[in-house]
Amino acid sequence: MIKTWLGLRRAGVLGINERNLRLINDYNPRRLMRLVDDKTETKRLANAAGIQTPELYGLIRSPAEMRKLESLLNHPDGCVIKPANGSQGNGIQVILGPMRGGWRRSNGQRALLEDLKFHVNNILSGMYSLSGQPDIAMIEYRVKFDDVFDPISFGGVPDIRIIVLRGIPFVAMVRLPTAESDGKANLHKGGVGVGLDLVTGRTLYGMQKGKTTDIHPDTANPLSNISVPHWDDMLLMAAKAYDVTGLGYLGADIVLDKGKGPMMLELNARPGLAIQVANRMGVRPLVEACMIADIEGLDAEQRVALGKKLYREHVPDTALV
Repeated sequence: MIKTWLGLRRAGVLGINERNLRLINDYNPRRLMRLVDDKTETKRLANAAGIQTPELYGLIRSPAEMRKLESLLNHPDGCVIKPANGSQGNGIQVILGPMRGGWRRSNGQRALLEDLKFHVNNILSGMYSLSGQPDIAMIEYRVKFDDVFDPISFGGVPDIRIIVLRGIPFVAMVRLPTAESDGKANLHKGGVGVGLDLVTGRTLYGMQKGKTTDIHPDTANPLSNISVPHWDDMLLMAAKAYDVTGLGYLGADIVLDKGKGPMMLELNARPGLAIQVANRMGVRPLVEACMIADIEGLDAEQRVALGKKLYREHVPDTALV
């Protein structure tokens, strides 16, 4: 066990305890956590800073407001119902559009108004919230994902996770939905994570359930050498998230809409470490470099440039991937 731990440490792998103590505890004051735990607050801050997010159609805060639900669902291109304080994709229902007196879910099944009222009531009860406390239901724009990911995605919307330390983006991956994950880009449910070259936005390696893979399990297409469009815009959005929240360690989850471009979906004050497996590298050298970097007076664009510089200095050449 000790030899394994020493081996991982020599490889630069960051462990969960070290993440909690050195990053979350030291850089994320509790008083600021609510800014990202509550997605309505995150959306308000992002929009105020000019960071594009999916349009919010409305909120349902109590059973008394349930009468608004039908009108909020009334969008020909569908919508998304989600808990404001949910995590890991729990409680999210994707509605593709109207369907014979009801609505078509992303899995193709028809949902009646009573079905969706039941789901919203579950959200309000706190069934999906981080703390188990009463929650708010959000109804927002359904992202029409860019077809760049069509060959390596199944039945849902891929998203890009960029982790930022002290406002410096330093590691990233794209999360891909699978049949096993029920079309959600969620690694805990069987989604695929693919490492990204931080400088170019090009896909590198893949992982699913903690094991490496080079192909998507459903499409069988190779995961590497796909260039993510608008990459520099995404890095800038992630860097700005530090400015609007004050959180020193966070994950920015960004989606790529076919017509609207990059949109920030949510922020996470406790981003996990599976991103190391997806990139097949330990992130400790990058973390150490970001912790001692001089960021005094640097704006978001300059911190993105710094992140790219540190990445090239501390990450082995990926040009042949």
